Parts: sequence; C-alpha cells; structure tokens
Amino acid sequence: MQPLPGGSDGADAVGNILFGTVNPSGKLPNTFPLSVSDLPHPTLTMPPPDSEHFSGPVSREQRARGLQPFQVSYDEGVKVGYKWYDAEKKPVLFPFGYGLSYTTYRYSGLQVTPGDKVKVTFTLANTGARQGAEIAEVYAALPAAAQEPPKRLVGFNKVKLNPGEKKQVTVEIDPKYLSIFDEAKDGWELLPGDYILIVGGSSDKLPLKTTVSFK
Repeated sequence: MQPLPGGSDGADAVGNILFGTVNPSGKLPNTFPLSVSDLPHPTLTMPPPDSEHFSGPVSREQRARGLQPFQVSYDEGVKVGYKWYDAEKKPVLFPFGYGLSYTTYRYSGLQVTPGDKVKVTFTLANTGARQGAEIAEVYAALPAAAQEPPKRLVGFNKVKLNPGEKKQVTVEIDPKYLSIFDEAKDGWELLPGDYILIVGGSSDKLPLKTTVSFK
C-alpha cells in the first residue's frame, strides 16, 4: 500500500475535503488530455536499439552509467502545455486551471487600464452558501502578427469570499508577459495591435473578454 503524498496527515486532509470541513480551492497547473494520442508526442523516444546501453527495458545500472546521446525533436514549438490543446483544437478531460469548490463564483465588470503595467479590474462574487477562495485567471490573446497560440496565462489572483460577498479585483500584468522574443533584436518586443484580455476560473471557462490596443 502506497502512503499518501501528504504524509502522516494526508488522510486527514483528504477526509476534511471529502466531508466538506474544508472548501478546496486549488487549480490544476497542467492539462489532462482525453487520450494519449492527443499529446504532442504520443510516442516515447528511446535510444536506438543498437546502443551499447540499450537492450529492452533500461536497468538501474544502465541509467547510472548514462545512456548514449540521442535526439528528441520538440516540433510543437511554442505550443507547450495547454497552448497545444488550444492551438490544435483538441478537447481535454481536465483543462489547465481547473479546480473544484463547494461554492460557485460569478465574474463581471471587466475593465482594462493600459500603463507601465496593464491593470485588469473586474468584480468577483461568491454566489453560493459556503465561504471559499477563487483563483481568478487572466489570459491574453496576442495580435495575429505574433504567430502565437490562441491565448497565454498572464496573471492571476486568489480571492477569499464569504457567502454572497463580492470584491473588486485588480491584476497587474507585466508588459513582458504580453511580449514576444525577437531573436534578431535579442530582446522582448510588445507588438502594436489589438490584445484580447480574457478572465475566468479556468482556461476553458472565461466569461469576461475585452480588447485593448497598443501602438
């Protein structure tokens, strides 16, 4: 029997969540695909069979000696993690940023103020009967000239709310998170054009959207 990753108190923590003593508020930092075939690299790359270190499964001793160098091609480019599934339009089992709660939240009143740091302001309300904490996520869709995936996470804020309570939330976005790296200039560049700022509780549930232009 494997021990719980939470250590000796892990079982108590799980029990508190299952029985509602604690209202969970964590969010997934990765994406769970519907199928292995949906991954950017569904086939595991291994050293060539004629390698002196390779003969079927790799033993602990072989790993200790080191495997013969071999190439892995990451041809998905900038479509890493949730960006891959967005760009390839692949539905997922659990999206990046997904989380469970015993209460519900409502987003409204999105406003964006440009400046040295872009300020994204919105109202977050707890519409359920339990106290909770919501991690509000801000994404940005860059201009087409950036040749980037559909959106990228650019900021977030964890907000604690009592039942029926609402708060105005402001997330400041560093311009670098809206930029692309220009290899020719060897630096970050904020492209002129329209940027779409999107706000919500996970990468696939983003009820608020507005556009801001940079020159």
